[in-house]
Amino acid sequence: MSSAQFKQTGTRIMKLQARDIEYRCNDTLHRGYLACDEGCGEPVPGVLVVHEWWGINDYTRQRCEMLAGLGYCALGIDLYGNGYRADNPDQAGAAMNSVLADINVATERLRAGLGTLLAQPNVDPGKTAAIGYCFGGAMVLHMARVGMPLSAVVSFHGLLAPFHTPGPGEIRARVLVCHGEDDAMVSMDDVAAFQSEMDGVGADYRVIVHKGAGHGFTSKAADTNAERHGIPVGYNAAADRESWEAMQALFSSAWG
Repeated sequence: MSSAQFKQTGTRIMKLQARDIEYRCNDTLHRGYLACDEGCGEPVPGVLVVHEWWGINDYTRQRCEMLAGLGYCALGIDLYGNGYRADNPDQAGAAMNSVLADINVATERLRAGLGTLLAQPNVDPGKTAAIGYCFGGAMVLHMARVGMPLSAVVSFHGLLAPFHTPGPGEIRARVLVCHGEDDAMVSMDDVAAFQSEMDGVGADYRVIVHKGAGHGFTSKAADTNAERHGIPVGYNAAADRESWEAMQALFSSAWG
């Protein structure tokens, strides 16, 4: 699937192009989603988008298109393989745990996704970032912890516990964590432990705690999922807006 739309920005017209993209990690086929401004004549920053536990879905694609509208080239990666998308929490939990069962496999899949982004001809390899939501937030923090070549990572209502223990100076990316104060899945004690970890390794990081926001606060589908599946998630428009603005500020600071 491919789509294009035009957007006026100042004196230039952006040609936003979005399409499905396939790539491989070892023997597994992965189905991602690439959104870029094809009208830009020079390389632009590249942003990796890592999905929630549901798998790559319309929400992931929407965020890629929003990033393309900001002038970036965004790749939504597929950590599960074959574009798998869960329909309920049991399926989502099983898919997520299958990836986390061997963090080395997860790391390889993250590297493959990043390599696919860097292979795009309109991406500036010196200006890359990764953002993730919930499970995806944990994964982009893992990318930072293992020292992948990223300028910045942003976790939105992500899990914070480490799968790898970095040493001092090993986290090269600037880190932003956007956390909901009322998150029922990630406690403020978890936040404090994360801050202690980051302080201990000298990371350049920031944690924003959004008042009144729970888990999944950036997704408008969260309220429906809460009602349908009985899980403690919910959309919060203010936190969604504020966290997106904080991400943009970080990117502007990192890339000038």
